[in-house]
Amino acid sequence: MKTLSQLFMPSIIVAFVGCNQQNKAPETNKPEAAVTQRSITFADFKKIKGVDNVQDVPFQLFTKLDSVRFFIAPDKDAPYLKTAYHKLDNYYGFEEFDDFYSIHYSINNNISNSIEAFVLKSEFTASFDMTLQGLDLYQIRSSTFKGTDDFKNKSFKKFGTITEVSEQEFKTVSKKRIDEVLVKNPLIQLKGGNWVYNENGKEKVIAQHENVSTEDGLLSNEYVGQSPYLQLEIFKEESVDTPDVYFSFYSVKSSANFAIFTGGYPQILPHKSLISYASSNHDTGSDFTISKYLEQNHNQEYLLYVNFTNFKIADESKAFWAENDTFYAEVYPTNSAPSNGKKQKASFIKIQLKANLL
Repeated sequence: MKTLSQLFMPSIIVAFVGCNQQNKAPETNKPEAAVTQRSITFADFKKIKGVDNVQDVPFQLFTKLDSVRFFIAPDKDAPYLKTAYHKLDNYYGFEEFDDFYSIHYSINNNISNSIEAFVLKSEFTASFDMTLQGLDLYQIRSSTFKGTDDFKNKSFKKFGTITEVSEQEFKTVSKKRIDEVLVKNPLIQLKGGNWVYNENGKEKVIAQHENVSTEDGLLSNEYVGQSPYLQLEIFKEESVDTPDVYFSFYSVKSSANFAIFTGGYPQILPHKSLISYASSNHDTGSDFTISKYLEQNHNQEYLLYVNFTNFKIADESKAFWAENDTFYAEVYPTNSAPSNGKKQKASFIKIQLKANLL
């Protein structure tokens, strides 16, 4: 015969489970648990004046997604429009929120049909947050090797390797750089608007492009320093009307006309008589150039030119050569830019040329 407790135990258990189910029912039926997304179109967004000058844009946004979501407010529960990403689309960022950026967007790239929308930070990368991650560092637009132009090959691999390195490696190796450091010549001074070489009381104006009016505008120059190996003085020359900058080489003791120029801060390798530079290209990416110094001709022979497409050079003067034909530089992704007091995220690269390439 069953005891009294055995007879009632099953019913007690059932009653206990049933009580839990009754407690959960109201929780699952709460209206706020189900978010209903109403259908919207571009007409639901705030109309604004389109961007007619990119310089006025605080920052740009970039995405690798095939489609993105435009919210009408910086709220994850706000209605949104899912739209396909097109390579020609521009996402101009204006404000930053906890999880969102506000953007100005021109529908079908029609500036007169622009809206304000809010996009998730998780779907975009701001220009100041860009890194080299996911970029093809080998990609080039063109190259010239020993006088032969190549516009078909789009990879640096035929010349060597290129990799991203840590800032620590960059700083450590820079202490063993093999290119010379340019030094100021105390005998060169700025006097009366001219750079003058003064030795033993005798002054000689360095003949250069000082204040010469050209088709590109008025040139100005800045003394950079002397190459101890070349025994030449180097000046940075630029025009207020163009973005082009040149570094020109001059002799203060010779009447010879030196036709030596670089398009960026020069690195000079004395043991190889090589002159190189790495600088940002105003069109796309950056330029890397190496030339041979021809002492007898007071000239230079260009050996290698490469236009990289996915990064720009940061501080040109910090680039340097290490042993074994290895070149280091501080760079930024091509679309990277500072904004609202936020600095760009610097990266560092190492270019290793193939043995005996030059």
